[in-house]
Amino acid sequence: MPKIDPRRVPVFLADPGTCRVVLLHGDDPGLIRERAEALVRSVAQGDALRLVEIGKDGLRAPATLANEAASSPLTGGRCLVRVRDASDGKQMTDAAKAALAGPGPGVVVIEAPELRGSAALLKAVEASAQGAVIACYRERGMELSGSINRILAELGVSAEPAALDWLAQRLGEDRMLLRRELEKLALFVGAGGKVTPEDAVACIAEGSALDLEEALMAAMTGEVAVADKALDTAFAEGANPVQVVRTALRYVQRLYQAALAISGGAEPRQAVDALRPPVFFRHKPGFERALRLWRATALAAAGNALLEAERRTKTTGVPSEVVARNAVIGLARQAAARR
Repeated sequence: MPKIDPRRVPVFLADPGTCRVVLLHGDDPGLIRERAEALVRSVAQGDALRLVEIGKDGLRAPATLANEAASSPLTGGRCLVRVRDASDGKQMTDAAKAALAGPGPGVVVIEAPELRGSAALLKAVEASAQGAVIACYRERGMELSGSINRILAELGVSAEPAALDWLAQRLGEDRMLLRRELEKLALFVGAGGKVTPEDAVACIAEGSALDLEEALMAAMTGEVAVADKALDTAFAEGANPVQVVRTALRYVQRLYQAALAISGGAEPRQAVDALRPPVFFRHKPGFERALRLWRATALAAAGNALLEAERRTKTTGVPSEVVARNAVIGLARQAAARR
């Protein structure tokens, strides 16, 4: 069986058919776990006797997974064998191959975050008609918005478009964290409720994230003192230097996209409205002010400077918080010079 097309994943998770081994891999461990648990529900159907969990160190013999998958649960039905935190290696690959060739109706689910594209385990499952490979990468843009909308619907609530846009910009680094935040939001608005932007900000926004956004908006409009103070607060409330630099880079990249549209003849407001995901309505005035100060070429240079700043947070002896602060305040001073 080839790699599962992302559009077919929900259908496959609900019924994996005759598949014997499912390999879940990618850079979002939360999404891997969510999809593994969906398979547990569809195959084991809530019967604890039909679920077998094996640690990656519990593969005492190549036939371990195959034997467990071929076993007959006392209560009948199909069993599911779950392996968490698997990594590439001969022992795991041999066990997967044995399970792919083994008898019995059971299905083996292997969770392997950060597996390389050249991994022998990946190639073994991918090459078998009895295997399925599902990539679990962090979602962005419309894909993330769609997932948020679906999860909220599962939780019995809906969201206004502006709230959905804001949530898509703020959530998504880890699927399990996203789901926990949406569960909290659903409780906040109550069954059948509709999430407004105010609800989303009140329930989900952390102080450090809000202060970081304030720092970036102030920096790109040349308000050096405001940006510096907001950075102080963001760091005090838990923002980490790499998060600061990456958030600044995303902000600059979005400004760059809008600046290109302006270079093509669009008005600042039109350029902002055309961005996807949309700019949160409360941030539009600051975004438009920044666009009046920065040209596309300057923003491209600012993006390169932020990439270099991220590298320096990981590879130099300079304290990473100093590197991140200097990067953001440097942008603020450039913007101030343009005012």
